[in-house]
Amino acid sequence: MNETITKMQKRLKKHLDRERYEHTLGVMYTAGALAMRYECDLEQALTAGLLHDCAKCIPGEKKIRMCDKYHLHVSEVELANPSLLHARLGAFLAAKRYHVDDKTVINAIACHTTGRPEMTLLDKIIYIADYIEPGRQELPNMAVVRRLAFEDIDECLYRILKDSLVYLNSRGIPIDPMTEKTFLYYKKYLGKEEA
Repeated sequence: MNETITKMQKRLKKHLDRERYEHTLGVMYTAGALAMRYECDLEQALTAGLLHDCAKCIPGEKKIRMCDKYHLHVSEVELANPSLLHARLGAFLAAKRYHVDDKTVINAIACHTTGRPEMTLLDKIIYIADYIEPGRQELPNMAVVRRLAFEDIDECLYRILKDSLVYLNSRGIPIDPMTEKTFLYYKKYLGKEEA
C-alpha cells in the first residue's frame, strides 16, 4: 500500500469509532480484491474504500450544519434521516480534509449508499464492498451476493439493490429516491422486467 493511503489511514482512525474503523478496513481490502478481479485501478479502489465512511461518525445535527456551511444540498429524506448525508459529506471531506482530487474516487464515495444510474466500475466496487465486507453482519442472501460479487458485478449490484429495497420497505424506513432510481435503471439494463 502506498504512503499516501497509509497517512490517510492514520488520520482517519482519529475520526471513527473502533467498530466503524474496522468496517472501513474491511471495505478497503474488499474493494482492493474486487479491483484486482475486475481490473480496476487498485489505488482508486483502496482510497475510496478507506474514505467511504469518513463522515459517518459525525453526529446528525452536525452533518446538517456542515452541509449547510459548505452549501451541500440536503433533501427532505436526508433531513429526516441525517445518517444518509454521510456519503455526500464524506465525498466533500475526502477532497477537503484528505486532499483527494480524483473525481472518480470522490464520486464513488458520494454514491456508495444509494448507487446511481450508469455507475462507473469503481462506483460499483465501493457500493458492493461496503455491503459484503467480511465484518458485515449476515444479511439475507449474503452468501449468494458475496459469490456474485466476484462472478458478475452488475448482477451482484442489482441483487443488493433489490434486497435493500425489500428490507427498507419491510421495516417502513424511508427510501432515498436515488436508490429506487438506481434499482429501476439496473432492472431495465439487465432485462429483469418481470411479467
